[in-house]
Amino acid sequence: MNQKENINEYSKLPILNGVETLNAQNCTVNFPFHEHNTYNISLILKNTFTTHLTNKSFIAPIHSIVITNPNELHATPCDRNLGNSFFTFYVPTTIVNAICGHKDALLKDRVLHDKKIFKEFLWLSKKENTTNKNFENKFVGALSTLLSVCESDRFDESEDSDLEKYIKEIINEDKIFSLTTLASKYGIDKFKFIRLFKLETGVTPKQYLLLKRIDKSKILLKNGSPIFDVAIECGFYDTAHFYKYFKQYTGVNPLKFQSVFTS
Repeated sequence: MNQKENINEYSKLPILNGVETLNAQNCTVNFPFHEHNTYNISLILKNTFTTHLTNKSFIAPIHSIVITNPNELHATPCDRNLGNSFFTFYVPTTIVNAICGHKDALLKDRVLHDKKIFKEFLWLSKKENTTNKNFENKFVGALSTLLSVCESDRFDESEDSDLEKYIKEIINEDKIFSLTTLASKYGIDKFKFIRLFKLETGVTPKQYLLLKRIDKSKILLKNGSPIFDVAIECGFYDTAHFYKYFKQYTGVNPLKFQSVFTS
């Protein structure tokens, strides 16, 4: 193709304590199952877009809006030949909670076909570096309109399972991950353990561990920690190993991601 492929730009808006964005142009690589602690509002700009959840899939045509909820596992495959272009706003839960008037809003509408709302967010996506107060008001107004037309519910406030707590303990205490040891803790073989874990969480134990390590690395990068130190602290073999997986799950490399928050 004539256009450059996989031009991804990560940014932080100078409003509302830092709404983050990803501008993905002609993306031909797949984003594996991952999650964010934000509401994701994605504008589909080129080619039909697919979002896979652990139990269903959604198809979004060009000029539609795709919505995912906080901490919701989702995968987004891209067209390997033509590429997909989309613009995503990562909106903190505090902003949505303030507009909705309550915590833990679960947005049920995943694909929104509303030309007016799409145009409002598209305008915002092209003015992302402004510090104008009018821009912030327009963003809140567009988000309020979107939330008003989306059917919503409340999140289930369920605690992490014992399996998830154990893996978080491994990450927080920098323990060595052993699938055999983890399975024997529950008195079953590792293959049955993998099936049960995936049934409960939607991903395998190793995938879950990788997701949590990426989440931890984002926090450290935002705080300005050296990339090599972040890689080692989060359990990656070296910076090359870290770069590979970080870009696979976020669309940008760790250096570009960090520069958004430290420059």
